[in-house]
Amino acid sequence: MTRPLENITILDLSRVLACPFASMILAELGATVIKVEQPGAGDETRSFEPQVEGEGGTESAYYMAFNRSKQSITVNLRSPEGQELVRKLSAQADVVLENFPVGTLKRYGLDYARLSEHNPGLVYVSCTGFGMTGPYAPRKGYDTVFQAMGGIMSLTGERGGGPVKPGLPVADLTSGLWVAIAILSSLMGRHATGKGCHVDFSMFDGQVGLLSLAAARFFALGEVPPRLGTEHPGRVPSAAFRCRDGKWVQVTGSDQHWKPLCDLLGLHDWAEDPALSRNIERVRRREEVMAALSAAIGQLDRDEFCRLCDAAKVPAGPILNVDEVLTNEHVLARGMVREFDHPQVGAFKAVPVPFKFSGYDDPSLARPPLLGEHTDQVLAGRLGMTREQIAALRDKQVI
Repeated sequence: MTRPLENITILDLSRVLACPFASMILAELGATVIKVEQPGAGDETRSFEPQVEGEGGTESAYYMAFNRSKQSITVNLRSPEGQELVRKLSAQADVVLENFPVGTLKRYGLDYARLSEHNPGLVYVSCTGFGMTGPYAPRKGYDTVFQAMGGIMSLTGERGGGPVKPGLPVADLTSGLWVAIAILSSLMGRHATGKGCHVDFSMFDGQVGLLSLAAARFFALGEVPPRLGTEHPGRVPSAAFRCRDGKWVQVTGSDQHWKPLCDLLGLHDWAEDPALSRNIERVRRREEVMAALSAAIGQLDRDEFCRLCDAAKVPAGPILNVDEVLTNEHVLARGMVREFDHPQVGAFKAVPVPFKFSGYDDPSLARPPLLGEHTDQVLAGRLGMTREQIAALRDKQVI
């Protein structure tokens, strides 16, 4: 068997998180990803904390989290010779992925219009903060800026409190998923038509695109959703509850779960109340219902309560810390913690791409590349360059 993207080549000019995350997913699904890095320094995340020390040197855990299974070449994109190398490599590629500021690669002669002249089937994805057009196109931004402007931060936080960012770089991570979707859909379109395309993806657009339910409530009700902590604006119960042992549990139930939840908590009068059997009434009486549930759940230890919910088929789950997640029996049984061997730091654990295939091999998990590790191999194997030609480019600091 093979992996589904075995015959796809991606020339990855991107750096930091969102696009490297996308290209890593596709690499582990079988694509050949050639990551182009700056000579001497590489992707700036190679210097990011935390640094992992090993017998052979150090490497950034941040870099390793988003750059597994790729090849690394070093090319100075500011030099005409380096630009020509990228043009030649792009002529053989299926995809070019970049996240430079708007207009940068056009100045280098590496924009879609130029590269597609010699490769009309090329899929070229530009990931920028605010897109190639619109009044914000020149603006700079980072993950938290897009979270703030895209609405998610306004929705996150406790009742009456200030806005809170999620504990993960949600704008970066979801942008990586959007980019992967864009690449795969464009490749499918090319398969049907033979034509490539340019994808203009804005990370700000990506966050607006996630508003989904909040947008639907605004369009339907004119509602600007308030911060509700872990509670759901249109469903009760759906919230985190503190248990007797100080641990937390998330309960999310629909109408069919209301009676069994009340019964297991000893709230039998509520279980038989026909009005409370309907979510619309529980939402109307939110404060009363949440107070009673909080008091009842607070009389039980978390694991005991979860066992009772499982037995009654009430959807509930413990709120696990990262260490608990990564040692959880189900996570381990599903193979969601794996390991690669790195020449500098040795064995290092990682979270794999979460697909299980029947008919294809499952996604791989290979180590990230050393800086420029594959430069000679790629230039010789793909462009037919001799050792002398490669050495001359290195002497001129092109690679």
